[in-house]
Amino acid sequence: MLIKEFRVINNCTQAEYQVAQLYSTAMASKETTGGGEGVEVIKNEPYENPDGQKGQYTYKIYRLASRVPAFVRAIAPHGALDLYEEAWNAYPYCKTVLKNGWLKDNFSIVYETLHVDGSRGDLENALNLTKEELKKREVVIIDIAKDKIDSKDYKPSEDPRLFHSQKTGRGPLVDPNWQQKVDPVMTCYKLVYIEFKWFGIQSRTESFIANSIHSLFTKFHRQLFCWTDEWYGMTIEDIRNMEEKTKKELDEKHSGNGSMLNGSLKSKRSILGK
Repeated sequence: MLIKEFRVINNCTQAEYQVAQLYSTAMASKETTGGGEGVEVIKNEPYENPDGQKGQYTYKIYRLASRVPAFVRAIAPHGALDLYEEAWNAYPYCKTVLKNGWLKDNFSIVYETLHVDGSRGDLENALNLTKEELKKREVVIIDIAKDKIDSKDYKPSEDPRLFHSQKTGRGPLVDPNWQQKVDPVMTCYKLVYIEFKWFGIQSRTESFIANSIHSLFTKFHRQLFCWTDEWYGMTIEDIRNMEEKTKKELDEKHSGNGSMLNGSLKSKRSILGK
């Protein structure tokens, strides 16, 4: 098992990020769906635990066969690469679990996220890991302005070094030390447990997944910042209405009848919007 803790510093408040994250997740889901692949939203509803915790529960299916490594596709039967995601969003804490019906207990990705207002990525144990977990954990600080993304994913309109928000005055993020200077600021502490039990390819696959998650988080948060003028000023009610509309669009596109995008799976970023 790999344990990674990604820390993403953002130029917004904790309250703003809640809306920004949900907005960006919905937009990313639309872009990754079409031609029978992508995201299918099964449930999106409020929940309350016996201990009184309240939040939003979502259950999604990700059909991403074309995005996994060739050596995994070669050994997996058709349809076995679908991922099933359950997420409990009790903001500012969120938990997401990804499973696969074919691999069952041999595969899982578990995310725990804490969103901390005013933090600049300097909390050393924000999610209360045990001593044993801390020994295994690797911390990765993501810089959305400087970290590289795949050239095929680059768009000038989604470059934090070029973007300037007309509504907030934020950006562009050109100062090398912007993470220590911007105001407002908050950090997403994203703890990720990756487990893939398969003799001979376990380490290789877990490393591939970890690298993919790193790229996904980087790309997603670059877009989140550059979409500031789209989500800024929206309310949670606005977001829920948009999510309902998005679900209908995804259902149409997943069946292959949608016309908004072509059938190719353009990115894998929506999996980790939570």
